[in-house]
Amino acid sequence: MKRRTLLAAAPLAALPLAALPLAGAFAPATARAAQPADFSGFLAGLSNRARQQGVPDSIVTQALGGLAPDSRVIHLDSHQPEFTLTWAQYSARVVTQARIKDGHAKELALRPIFANLRRRFGVDAAPMMGIWGIETDFGVIQGNFQVIDSLATLAWFRNSTFFANEAIAAMKIAARGDAPLPGLIGSWAGAMGQPQFMPSVYLTTAVNYSGQGTPNIWTSVPDTLASIANYLHKAHWIPGLPSSEPVLIPAGFNAGLAGRDHRLPLARWQQLGVHRLADAAILPPTTEASLLLPDGPTGAAYLAYANFTSIRRYNPSDLYALAVGELGRLIAA
Repeated sequence: MKRRTLLAAAPLAALPLAALPLAGAFAPATARAAQPADFSGFLAGLSNRARQQGVPDSIVTQALGGLAPDSRVIHLDSHQPEFTLTWAQYSARVVTQARIKDGHAKELALRPIFANLRRRFGVDAAPMMGIWGIETDFGVIQGNFQVIDSLATLAWFRNSTFFANEAIAAMKIAARGDAPLPGLIGSWAGAMGQPQFMPSVYLTTAVNYSGQGTPNIWTSVPDTLASIANYLHKAHWIPGLPSSEPVLIPAGFNAGLAGRDHRLPLARWQQLGVHRLADAAILPPTTEASLLLPDGPTGAAYLAYANFTSIRRYNPSDLYALAVGELGRLIAA
């Protein structure tokens, strides 16, 4: 499932600290001759496509009738930051003591829910807390844009099939009665609610915690966590395996062995001098891992396991996945 094909981190407009710009995290808007006069014709085509996909005419009319391009969305899309952050800079801003403390209190209060979700989906609390904290600061900052307005604007401005399909998916959410159109609120790029799901992801992955009624990822914490757990479960999360862990490497270590695609058994890494910390999870020596050196051989070092790939399905950035693992580990400690 492709999530945020063009945006590998949550928009800055939605999160002041959660997802800061990473290398390759943002794709600048493609230049095109989009003019306001084009927009009505674009909406007519989008309306026809939505109806062809079964969206009722009343929903299409309410969603797109009288819509104008959102200048705020165009400005944000056209002025995405081009700078990048190192892992040391990014982690210092994202994995903060205040967020760890807040997350730990929430994890304690929600333990019965986490225990239930672990039984149901095979996902521990740590990755759920890491994602929830980084995406929306535990639901505090979800964005205040009308999702369909943003998606239609981006689909037109970028001439993007991806965003057009997401706009139709958002209309389908309203059509099936999960949320009223005015309630579809999220980031300027169309990511919704506390887990920042794109509409197509919501349709395939969001779940109601109780199993009754429709998912509410905007105001329901249990539904939010259940939906994140379901996402990771569908991304082949392996129970009991961390996504990553900090390690120490000796001076002069061969940095050429590092990289997400170079996997060795845990025992082999240890033979090469990689030292696991005292509180590391007990794992079979045959467990495969990759060594990551996000800031080079003189910076922090991590072993990344199969679950690292599951988190990268949520957001295809190594730094994001490392931050989720680090925040979740420190909250659950």
